[in-house]
Amino acid sequence: EVQLVESGGGLVQPGGSLRLSCAASGFTFSSYGMSWVRQAPGKGLEWVSSIGSSGGFTTYADSVKGRFTISRDNAKNTLYLQMNSLKAEDTAVYYCLYGKTRGQGTQVTVSS
Repeated sequence: EVQLVESGGGLVQPGGSLRLSCAASGFTFSSYGMSWVRQAPGKGLEWVSSIGSSGGFTTYADSVKGRFTISRDNAKNTLYLQMNSLKAEDTAVYYCLYGKTRGQGTQVTVSS
């Protein structure tokens, strides 16, 4: 059974940083690309970033480019999202995504 467990969210002031983690199990993590998506209050899912299976390929939504960094540790079956220079508009539930499967999400709230 595929399991994705996100963590690391919280309340942060504008300009602050957070590091999200996603612990994956139930599939061969190192063989698949992974993504982060988010859902702001009252809005649909928004793609944030993707990474290739080895970590050599990364891509970002324009809204987060230059501020967020996606990475992975295949030895630990874990996906990460380093978020810097956070803005109020980054407030959302963040999910890691494997195919069409996502975890329960972690809430990120950016507010002063």
